[in-house]
Amino acid sequence: MKLAIIGSGYVGLTTGACFANLGNDVTCVDIDKSKIKLLKKGKIPFFEPGLAEMVSLNIKEQRLSFTTDAAKAVQGSDVVFIAVGTPTKENGDGEADLSGVYTVAGNIGRSLNGYKVIVTKSTVPVGTADKVKGIISKNLPAKTDFDVASNPEFLREGEAIQDFMVPDRIVVGADSQRARETLQDLYRPLERAGRPLVVTDIKSAELIKYASNAMLATRISFMNELACLCEKVGADIKTIARGMGLDSRIGSRFLHAGIGYGGSCFPKDVKALASTMKARGCSSHILDSVTKVNEAQKMSLLPKIQKLVPDIRGKQIALWGLAFKPKTDDMREAPSLVVISQLLEKGAKINAFDPAAMEAARKIAKDISYSDNMYNSVKGAELLVIVTEWDEFRTPDFRRIKKLMASPNIVDGRNIYEPEEMKELGFNYIGVGR
Repeated sequence: MKLAIIGSGYVGLTTGACFANLGNDVTCVDIDKSKIKLLKKGKIPFFEPGLAEMVSLNIKEQRLSFTTDAAKAVQGSDVVFIAVGTPTKENGDGEADLSGVYTVAGNIGRSLNGYKVIVTKSTVPVGTADKVKGIISKNLPAKTDFDVASNPEFLREGEAIQDFMVPDRIVVGADSQRARETLQDLYRPLERAGRPLVVTDIKSAELIKYASNAMLATRISFMNELACLCEKVGADIKTIARGMGLDSRIGSRFLHAGIGYGGSCFPKDVKALASTMKARGCSSHILDSVTKVNEAQKMSLLPKIQKLVPDIRGKQIALWGLAFKPKTDDMREAPSLVVISQLLEKGAKINAFDPAAMEAARKIAKDISYSDNMYNSVKGAELLVIVTEWDEFRTPDFRRIKKLMASPNIVDGRNIYEPEEMKELGFNYIGVGR
């Protein structure tokens, strides 16, 4: 099948590369000429395991191409995916900015030369597909049949290829049989492998993505709020999470207390869903609280740091982890930025290390030092703060770390170490909810 992917960011590029890898003829489009130039050489502008290799392979096999000519890509396609960004508007109410989606819809309308299925892949509020259909219709140069469908993405940064190729589910929302059959044919290679295909109406499909992210974010904030009580009464949040997770009605995933969630999805999607609910006259008390708890949790490490190092002015603090999660270089809404801001405000000196995100972090956090490896970052440090749970941080040489540090203090914002083990190794250790 011939596909056009409008928007070559994280979602668009991953979607395009994976569809090409399944044998489709894919053209990825972007207005950024410098990005397209890099992509044509097989170079991707962000870190995602395995994606660069997949892009290069499919360029070589001539199944994947890149262009800034959206009209040509649309006209040569059977299915057009809209995969542009939908950031939070700056008006402060959490509403999603759909200007990019609507601009693309207008361009598609002006370019249609025959029947196409236009698919919203971007995360968009319920009702967006109807607006996209109206915009396309208004911009058609001549009467042309087309269908609009919703096919939300569920790609986790760091696991995107696996999530596309072996998904928990594939959601297709369409109101016409022709569109449903087209997308079912497109996803048949994955459906044959036993992946559930959920076919529903468009509005339900649009809501499934927001509802999924909001539920996961709610679980995180619930555990973070409970962690505070654990610290007050002397309970262990990790043991509680295990006891809860063994209940088949609950399950174990996303019950990890820590420093809060970040990234490009959870923060904006929770706010956007809450905004949509309020606009329809529905209450959003739970979602508002989820965001409130998460923002407070990002600030929760400073009291722990000051418990071990009461006066941090002029003191060297080591920071392990900058990206909002492992296996990515994404700094959007990263909890590390809150910790850095708090420490700098108190006069601390920060030496940070992250396996992938330091180049991105340098553009944002310019008043701190960066080390080329995790051990150099702790030299002379009064305290080590764990902010991102990269695998290489889980079993380091603690004896070496203790010798390098000025004082053996660790604040673990991700609970990757066991308190008793750290005590036996001679560290003053504080986790979250333990």
